[in-house]
Amino acid sequence: MPEPQLEIQHFTKNWQQQLAEAFNNIEDLCRYLQLSPDDLPVSVAATENFALRVPLSFAACMEKGNPHDPLLRQVLPIKEELFAYPGFNHDPVGDLAAAAQTGVLHKYYGRVLLINTGSCAINCRYCFRRNFPYADLQLSKQKEEAAVQYIQADDSISEVILSGGDPLLLSDARLSRLIQQLNAIKHVKRIRIHSRLPIVLPARITGEFINTLTESPKQIVIVVHCNHANEISDRVIAACNLLKTSGITVFNQSVLLKGINDNAEVLCELSERLFSHGIIPYYLHLLDKATGTGHFEVSEQQALILIRQVQATLPGYLVPKLVKEQAGATSKLSIL
Repeated sequence: MPEPQLEIQHFTKNWQQQLAEAFNNIEDLCRYLQLSPDDLPVSVAATENFALRVPLSFAACMEKGNPHDPLLRQVLPIKEELFAYPGFNHDPVGDLAAAAQTGVLHKYYGRVLLINTGSCAINCRYCFRRNFPYADLQLSKQKEEAAVQYIQADDSISEVILSGGDPLLLSDARLSRLIQQLNAIKHVKRIRIHSRLPIVLPARITGEFINTLTESPKQIVIVVHCNHANEISDRVIAACNLLKTSGITVFNQSVLLKGINDNAEVLCELSERLFSHGIIPYYLHLLDKATGTGHFEVSEQQALILIRQVQATLPGYLVPKLVKEQAGATSKLSIL
């Protein structure tokens, strides 16, 4: 377990150094959390299919000594990942059919998504792209020009979504170059960035990164991914304040996860805490049925009960849209 002084030293390092020091084995993570792997349903075999990766900034938000901590359950590899659940597969949302070319997914009218990298700062065990063939389809530096040309050639595209993996693992220089290329395309109105880093590695939100965004004439939208109020640490709040005070619109999307946030009180607390720090609760997703994630599933019927309980408690602007994604559909499908 890191000594408090070592934790302080860790958080003075830049985001790349913090990322390099992320937990990548079960024993070290459990030692830090004052838990024994023998008391948890952990599976080393599950890490062979999908590695463990947890930044200290996220682990520090977990309750030490609690094997049921809702943040720990999001990242702990367990034996249930190896079970075969009916209806679960490697491409649950039809990404492969939507691949217009390498690194470019064109699924919905007016929007195109770029798979900028296959890497993430954290490996969430419920990830819908945990089986995605990034080696073949991520957008390398060499392929960026062709992707930009594709967008330039289709004037129906008004929004470009940077995704992955996590696009904020790209360097500021590479992000700046890509955004500058998109700035030159007249029919692109918005650039949307989907990232978990402001939540799990808030040190990534640097002054240089903010400058990269604010220098763009396009409207910039950031969609973060937070599932539980306990993820919102003081460091996360500071990072989100930087975005907010720079005029960046920030939305949140969550995934409804069994044993983590499948509780109306937990969902209400999340929305309240997000909004109090300038983040708009936007989507609550039903689980995408990716191989290895079946143990997280909450039924659609139970999800409806939960969202109605949330509606009965919160003002409408704090209630996220309950949605699911269906392969081949022209948009996300609203459940309510």
